[in-house]
Amino acid sequence: MFDPKKLLDDLLGSKIPGTDSTVRDKAGQATQLAKDNPLAAGALVAVLLGTGAGRQVTGTALKVGGLAAIGGLAYKAYQNYKAGNAPEQTAAAPDAEPQLLPPPSNDSFHPSQAPQGETEFALTLIRAMIAAAKADGHIDEDERKKIGDKLSLSGIGSDAEQFLMQELNSPLDLDAIVAAAQTEAQKVELYTASRLAIDPDTRAERGYLDLLAGRLQLPDALVDHIEATVSSVKVPAAPAAPSANPSVNPRW
Repeated sequence: MFDPKKLLDDLLGSKIPGTDSTVRDKAGQATQLAKDNPLAAGALVAVLLGTGAGRQVTGTALKVGGLAAIGGLAYKAYQNYKAGNAPEQTAAAPDAEPQLLPPPSNDSFHPSQAPQGETEFALTLIRAMIAAAKADGHIDEDERKKIGDKLSLSGIGSDAEQFLMQELNSPLDLDAIVAAAQTEAQKVELYTASRLAIDPDTRAERGYLDLLAGRLQLPDALVDHIEATVSSVKVPAAPAAPSANPSVNPRW
């Protein structure tokens, strides 16, 4: 059985202990060696494993651990919202080091306060991220195979790989995702995790996030703060290698 908290670290690109590399780096390196066009991969690998276009998490958000990072971002956004501050609209610069602290240990945003336990809530957040990653509905069977191939190359382990592919192939169950948030803090965290997984540059992705926010009953002003807070720790992902076959056009 895989460790959901570790998998969440992997998906966010947290540092592998004792090294300067991340799972995202390993997946990217493996992609460079692949013979297929890396830009043709589906949204899950391209965004969650950083092997294609999009933006990726940077700075101290990579150092506090995936579960704590999501809680810290959600906590920061919520505190700014409650204080009546204006959302910070400036995204992180590539050479910036955005500062992020975990929530206070006795706060409902801290992972240790999860009523269902940290491990179970980590699974919920992963499922939410996967649901967001496939929100535009363009991942077909061929792209699923490519995702599976790159997951194998990423080194996350067979159990984790099987779980991710199972979730990718499962129909979207928004009711289950929303119901899994047992506290107000977890509702904010669930949306935060979903927004971390994607940059909504299609109508389908934007529509999914709007629907999710509505189902979670998050005020528009709070959603604005989450959007701004997540954007502040994301920078453009490194570009993937150009296709060896110029006739192949990536779908984004």
